[in-house]
Amino acid sequence: MTREEAIAILRKYNKDRFHIQHGLTVGGCLKYFAEQYGYDPEHWEVVGILHDVDFELYPEQHCIKAPELLRENGVSEDIIRSVCSHGWGITVDIEPEHEMEKILYAADELTGLIGAAALMRLSKSVSDMEVKSLKKKFKDKKFAAGCSRDVILAGAEKLGWEPDRLFAETIDAMRSCEESINREMAELFGE
Repeated sequence: MTREEAIAILRKYNKDRFHIQHGLTVGGCLKYFAEQYGYDPEHWEVVGILHDVDFELYPEQHCIKAPELLRENGVSEDIIRSVCSHGWGITVDIEPEHEMEKILYAADELTGLIGAAALMRLSKSVSDMEVKSLKKKFKDKKFAAGCSRDVILAGAEKLGWEPDRLFAETIDAMRSCEESINREMAELFGE
């Protein structure tokens, strides 16, 4: 499956700007991680783009409805499994096993927290964000309260990483794709 096909499926079920941008961001982050660790960047990016395909329309059935939607669009079972694994312990019992699934599980919530923290900066960007400032936001449970700190920490543990490493690498991953995603979002929404 190509990146363009994945985006078309994401947009078929998601109209909200936030959900589309989040899918592209997680996809871009997974692509970055794949490049860092010697995996197929396009495959990882497709999984990231599709990971929340069912969330906008079926938030109560997140990762439960996704297999049906993805199968209807000819998505392979290995991608479906990986997409659903990020709901482990929340809505499904599909445990992340492959390194990509573990990174998706850990970084998904964290990209939301980092994105919210970036919006609070003068730059409105992750380009000048440091782990130290992210840790302050992480400790403030009221800030971006929808981003589960427990899932982020469980994801870091599953990877065998210290939280600071996950924070630093995810910031770097978001930096790697921020500008291109901003341009793409402007094109998609005619801005």
